[in-house]
Amino acid sequence: GDEVLIYDTSASALRKMTRTNFVSGISNTPIFRAYRNSSVTLSSGTNTIVTFDQENIDTGSMYDTSNGKFTPTEAGKYYVFAMVSWDLGGGINYVELRKNGSNISSNYTNISSLASGRYVFHIHNIVEADGDDYFEINVYQGSGSNKTLHSGTSNTFFGGYKLVE
Repeated sequence: GDEVLIYDTSASALRKMTRTNFVSGISNTPIFRAYRNSSVTLSSGTNTIVTFDQENIDTGSMYDTSNGKFTPTEAGKYYVFAMVSWDLGGGINYVELRKNGSNISSNYTNISSLASGRYVFHIHNIVEADGDDYFEINVYQGSGSNKTLHSGTSNTFFGGYKLVE
């Protein structure tokens, strides 16, 4: 099997561990990933908090499918990511990662020359959470008409996990 050598400075010696024993204490949990199961109409000129209403995984019961909030249950640093897509009609469009209701990261575009087509927004960040914070995804589309936020596990999702420190 796989073995890992570790130098023990207190004993001035090499120690052997199996790979399984070495990595057993390393875990990026809690972890969650949720997605939008059905399409949502995005009104032009309106901020919309996306509620990802289905979960793929949620080991720490950190995500609430009823309100779209990721509330880390343990203090620490988290890698948070999301992808959303909708059909554009030009204008200003963006997606924001919000912490406690305030924007902390955004993906913004002004596509006035693009009259139609699907646009995919990605957002990711490493965030600090103290156990009382919450995170959510806000979207805005400014085409002048309503647009449809695409649904499905591969089109519109939100996730995160605690980083090993």
